[in-house]
Amino acid sequence: MTDLEPVWSSPISVDDVSDRGMHVDLVADEDARAELAKIAGLRDLPKLSASFDITREGADAVRVAGEVSATVGQNCVVTLEPIENDIREAIDLLFNSPAGGSMADEEGKITLDFSDPIPVEPMREGTIDLGAIATEFFLLGIDPYPRKEGAVFEGPKVPEDPSGHPFAALEALKKSRRRDKT
Repeated sequence: MTDLEPVWSSPISVDDVSDRGMHVDLVADEDARAELAKIAGLRDLPKLSASFDITREGADAVRVAGEVSATVGQNCVVTLEPIENDIREAIDLLFNSPAGGSMADEEGKITLDFSDPIPVEPMREGTIDLGAIATEFFLLGIDPYPRKEGAVFEGPKVPEDPSGHPFAALEALKKSRRRDKT
């Protein structure tokens, strides 16, 4: 596997999508889950699956809607205790097969319109990799700062006696130098 190949891959040909659409359920195997857990810095990844409804949108476009769900093993950022979190990420993408095979205009410039409610993704050679899409949304759904329920971070307590803080000796030295100068 090269760096460009997705860990979890399930390509489908757009030609296989009928006018009535198609439904696809994916479940990541143990090897893919182990590799994704390593990439994402997870303790473990016992469950990862995705469900897609794929429909045609005109002659050149395909809508991919669905959800990726997972159970991830992480460590609480406060207590460092092991916890499990569930991820559910909605997916709604529109893929377009640009005429001539390129999104660029005659001058080679690509213009993207971010005002569209659903951005248009380019298709690659008439295929869409559902595993790669699921992986992307799975990684986006991971909580980077997981907390065990009820865990609260309490910062260090400030001593009531100002002479007890770590820089008290430096403060005293500054004051004595000021007195010596006068």
